[in-house]
Amino acid sequence: MVQRRYYSLRTGKNTGAVHFGLDTLKEMFLSTYVKFEANSYFQEALGYPCVDAYGGFCYGNLGQKPESAILLHLRKPLKLDPFNISIVGYSEDDLFDMIEFLFDCVSRPTNRYYHDYANCGWHSSEYDRVAGREEYREEVNSYLVDYQEGYQLSEKGEVLALADPGLQPLLDAALPVYDPENAEMRVEAAKGKFRRHRSSIEDRKDAIRDLAAILEFLREKANKYLLTKKDDGDLLNIANNFAIRHHTYEQKSDYNRGIWYSWMFYFYLATIQAIVRVISEMESKQLTR
Repeated sequence: MVQRRYYSLRTGKNTGAVHFGLDTLKEMFLSTYVKFEANSYFQEALGYPCVDAYGGFCYGNLGQKPESAILLHLRKPLKLDPFNISIVGYSEDDLFDMIEFLFDCVSRPTNRYYHDYANCGWHSSEYDRVAGREEYREEVNSYLVDYQEGYQLSEKGEVLALADPGLQPLLDAALPVYDPENAEMRVEAAKGKFRRHRSSIEDRKDAIRDLAAILEFLREKANKYLLTKKDDGDLLNIANNFAIRHHTYEQKSDYNRGIWYSWMFYFYLATIQAIVRVISEMESKQLTR
């Protein structure tokens, strides 16, 4: 079934159904897990019971003890099975960790058959990991967006906080192909650092510093096509004078960092978007002359 928001949610009239809490999120994710597990989407990684297998179980990519893999990757002894019982004791961090871990485990079965001996059940032998992850993301994001202030599971499988209203398109917008190593990839990394679940003030400060470094890289061409030297100096002075890039007595640090870090981040992000688009357009015109 296609995941979409129906009328009262789409128009904001069903206000009681949005911004729900952790218990509701657990119920929704349990439903997702049960559905994907029943359709063999976790068999490649977690394995499946089979009456013909040695010990009655065909092991997946995680081996005989998936709990050991969970401990290795999450650095905590989270229980998976039976999931309807273990999920009850999960904290928010536990649940988000498990959502990300199962993203790494999910894959769509492409060769699935019913083993009818003793009603053994559905087994699979071939899988499409990319398709499985996309289906998993689509389902999880259909309700994760309404948990508290809103989250989403990224294409990389990371739970990220949504932007403030009206700013999400800025986060979603991709830079034109310009200089992947020095611009696009660094911008995406800064976005992830700023939006990551439970990102600290220092994480956000680092993300702003990263964007300032990208502006520094773009500075020469920005001056050529768009800015005066005074303009680019003003842009970088925000980072230089407000305890982002350097640490001196002259810097201003007595301000609400939670509020102003968000402003600095989105201001720099929008500026980089504009500068890269102008540089790309001007260079493209030069090539066609």
